[in-house]
Amino acid sequence: MEENFKMIAKCFFGFEEILEKELRTLGAQDVERGVRMVSFKGDKGFMYKANLSLRTALKILKPIYSFRANNEQALYKGISGVNWSKFLNANQTFVIDSTVHSTYFNHSEFVSQKCKDAIVDQFRERTGQRPSIDKQYPDLRINIHIDKDQVSVALDTSGNSLHQRGYRTATNIAPINEVLAAGILLLSGWDGQSHFLDPMCGSGTFLAEAAMIACNIPANINRKEFAFEKWKDWDNDLFDTIIESLMKKTREFHYTIKGFDKAPSAVSKAKDNIRNANLEDYIKVYEDNFFDTEKETEGKLHIVFNPPYDERLDIHMERFYANIGDTLKKNYPGTNAWFITANLEALKFVGLKPSRKIKLFNGSLEARLVKYEMYEGSKRTKFQV
Repeated sequence: MEENFKMIAKCFFGFEEILEKELRTLGAQDVERGVRMVSFKGDKGFMYKANLSLRTALKILKPIYSFRANNEQALYKGISGVNWSKFLNANQTFVIDSTVHSTYFNHSEFVSQKCKDAIVDQFRERTGQRPSIDKQYPDLRINIHIDKDQVSVALDTSGNSLHQRGYRTATNIAPINEVLAAGILLLSGWDGQSHFLDPMCGSGTFLAEAAMIACNIPANINRKEFAFEKWKDWDNDLFDTIIESLMKKTREFHYTIKGFDKAPSAVSKAKDNIRNANLEDYIKVYEDNFFDTEKETEGKLHIVFNPPYDERLDIHMERFYANIGDTLKKNYPGTNAWFITANLEALKFVGLKPSRKIKLFNGSLEARLVKYEMYEGSKRTKFQV
């Protein structure tokens, strides 16, 4: 029986709680929430499952060693203390990613270089050969994290960031990151139990992520590869078994998922991406200006979108955000509308009181995820007996 080991799932600020919930639902052991990360335990099969399934994880690391170092000699010695031939052959390639929060080490490139020297020297002394560096397609991706004098060494199980789902080949200006989109949908309470609309859908990321959540389709099922596929202990049969069991848990969806965009190029890109994700059965995209539309479906409607908020765009932001508020108020009764913006000034012009405000980051930009509840009739009549 495979033994359980510790793993760390990295995430965006503000997503720790939903990532913890995802891991518990998936069956992880010893789940502990941190800052921009959640640690947990599982076996090799669970490592495959977590990479395939987690919607809000950016990367999953497998820690293998930790030690203290306050100078470059101690760092070199500590890295030399790992038997690297367990993970790598002399004819293979590797790369090191370093993150440093320390007064002893202030340059991540220097740390990566020193660690590389220790690994290469170990192989040269033992075999006369040495593995080489490949930054693009390495056989092994090593993660070094230094906090003060504490050095943590981990193997990167994912490879490229898990936001690279594999379905999005065409993008618009400032597309939203897939992991950020999935996290926003989960924070908004989207569970596939109502109709869904993204009224400014761009290249269709919210639409694709919403459909995958609604149907319980694994987030990274369309991804081309994971780093663990090049490991010495890669088990193709186990991986296929995990995929099979995950696909058995997909579910039917009985509502509509729609996207609007007024730019024909955006609509075309969204359709391409939705086709790449094999989600055309669930999603319809239309060329339309949100401000000219109204609610078409009976019952509850869940709206999530990412309006423009870059002042460089040829848009009068205050008027634009006022239009968002007017359109929601007049044309979309009986909806919960959520959107993310980093333009906190323009947000004031929506003219509606948000029932929730959540602080998030879109890249380096501080943003707010806001919720507006649009009632049928006035709010007062809703609460009258």
